[in-house]
Amino acid sequence: MRNDQHGLAMTGAGAAAARHYDRAIDELLHLRVEVATETRAALAESPDFPMGNVLSAYLGLLTTEADDARKARARFGAFQDRIDESSLLPRERAHVAAVRALLDGDWLTCGRLLGEITVEHPRDALALAAGHQVDFFTGDARSLRDRIGGALNAWREDDPHFGHVLGMYAFGLEEAGHYDRSEEAGLRAVELNARDVWGIHAVVHTYEMQGRFGEGLRYFDARLPDWSTGTFFNIHNWWHYCLYALEAGDEARALAIYDSVLAGGETCMELLDAAALLWRLHLEGSEQHERWRALADAWPGRVAEPFYAFNDMHAVMSYVGAGRVGEAEKLIATREAYVLEPRPGVTNRDMTLRVGLPVCRSLVAFGRGDYDAVVDLLYPIRHRVNEFGGSHAQRDAVQKTLLEAALRAGRRDIARVLVSERVSVRPCSPYNWLKQAALADELGERGAAAAARLRAGELARTGGRP
Repeated sequence: MRNDQHGLAMTGAGAAAARHYDRAIDELLHLRVEVATETRAALAESPDFPMGNVLSAYLGLLTTEADDARKARARFGAFQDRIDESSLLPRERAHVAAVRALLDGDWLTCGRLLGEITVEHPRDALALAAGHQVDFFTGDARSLRDRIGGALNAWREDDPHFGHVLGMYAFGLEEAGHYDRSEEAGLRAVELNARDVWGIHAVVHTYEMQGRFGEGLRYFDARLPDWSTGTFFNIHNWWHYCLYALEAGDEARALAIYDSVLAGGETCMELLDAAALLWRLHLEGSEQHERWRALADAWPGRVAEPFYAFNDMHAVMSYVGAGRVGEAEKLIATREAYVLEPRPGVTNRDMTLRVGLPVCRSLVAFGRGDYDAVVDLLYPIRHRVNEFGGSHAQRDAVQKTLLEAALRAGRRDIARVLVSERVSVRPCSPYNWLKQAALADELGERGAAAAARLRAGELARTGGRP
């Protein structure tokens, strides 16, 4: 029996396998692609090493790719057939149960089981990291905050991975709306480890949610070598950079980054960032036909079967943006058939039924110019869109679609509510003031429209400073 780098006992690992496992956890917390190489090396040394097989399963299951999940299911099933589960340590058995729930599509049970592990073993970095991702994919802001917060006092500041845990906590704080505390924790995490891309990501989320896009751009620029290469999170952080550029009114800069970084993505996570950027441009009347066509071509194999409703939304965006509404409707039809069966415990089925389908239908309606239908579909669910995962920043594409549809449909009362909400929460956002101007135009209030545009221009020049 050996201990991992955080002092937790492990069975079935030789010395070399344990070293590879520790390196794999370090690579995972840095979000570097070498995590897969180190995990394979650990299992090559000790094929029945329980925690190595658990880590391999999480890596396959948390990509939100159906094909990766199939391969993980086969590998883990073979591992389970070879071992006597009763011989495992309680923590290892708990991880096996969490993986089994995830293999069955039960994200919520997996998250609960991982939470039980960290109550007893708060220094289990894998349980914290996997649980954090489950919370993200299910849009659970409270658990994003408290899963990590509940373990934080078991970590010492001199632990090499304390900064990574603090970076995860910073993101949870941001998603739960504690922006000042999130910024403080995120900056400290990055101070402890300059290449903590998740900590950097937490800080830029905090600036995004407050409309502080000028600070966000400066923060990104000052740390460019630390976040822009060498991880499987590069594209997503570049997407955040593009959001800042759009807020500043610099569409050319956003498209230049799109062409050099976001275009040609190979995973669902990369493709959805590309779709999310182009859709924001689409809402503002900037048509990107060639870019949409290339992106739409990349989706069919990735969403051939129901797996994660958040991915489905971005595939539909791509089809609608490319003018291939028939493909969008075909995808929706497969999801409508999917939710007709009960599928107890399958989290994605409920995500699809409650949020995924209404959102996808609304995107098709938007593409057809049926803006009243968009409002009717999205307004009733706007406060529970989090249920199909993602962050506030990512889901804002849905909220912006609703607002734009309300303006175009002449639904003035709803548009007023939506604009008032946005300006009140983020008064430093030029986008929000431009929508205030559009509403004032709709109401024939020329003076108010001019004042709102002036305000938007001032904020664009000052980087979101009031």
